[in-house]
Amino acid sequence: MGIGDMLGDSFEFTKEAFIGKWVRWIVLIICSIIFPLIMGYSLEVMRGKKPAPEPGNWVKTLIDGILYFIINFVYMIPVWILAFIFILPAVMMGFSGNVTGAIAVGGIGLLITVIVAIILTLIAVIAVVRFAREEKFGEAFNFHEIFAKIKSIGWLNLFIKLLVVEIIIGIIAMILMMIPYIGPILILIVAPAFTVFMARYICLIYDSA
Repeated sequence: MGIGDMLGDSFEFTKEAFIGKWVRWIVLIICSIIFPLIMGYSLEVMRGKKPAPEPGNWVKTLIDGILYFIINFVYMIPVWILAFIFILPAVMMGFSGNVTGAIAVGGIGLLITVIVAIILTLIAVIAVVRFAREEKFGEAFNFHEIFAKIKSIGWLNLFIKLLVVEIIIGIIAMILMMIPYIGPILILIVAPAFTVFMARYICLIYDSA
């Protein structure tokens, strides 16, 4: 399935999930404020359920959302460590007057940190879906299966597909935020749709392997 097909499927899935279902939309807006709930709900979508499931079983949804957050947190720890390792020396060089050294260390550190962040993000995305499917926390760190899945999808293919959808959602969010006065409110209103769209899109990537 190509990117266009995935985007089209995700759009139709999201439209069916929300259009005419205003109670569900309002509930998921509230869940977006209590963010572990919307994260837990997105896992239901990643499990491949179609059409979009009704929100419910709030204890499980909350626990799933918290575990989802923890998985992402753990995967991003190396990024924060790298940022600290490179940024602190760069700042100290800057204060000592070694501007050239600060720029060099900071630039190299930023490049390395970004590369590692991208790689870990790709791994984390697949890890989260594996957790959703297997419903076992440890499966989010089953690297043998995770790397096998990414290999079957293709590292570059996975990166491009995620980059495209991130750019699309980012542009839409930026346009909405630029609307005076009501921009932030609109973002809150469409946040559940963004989440469901992204979850369905990731689900399709996972199943495309």
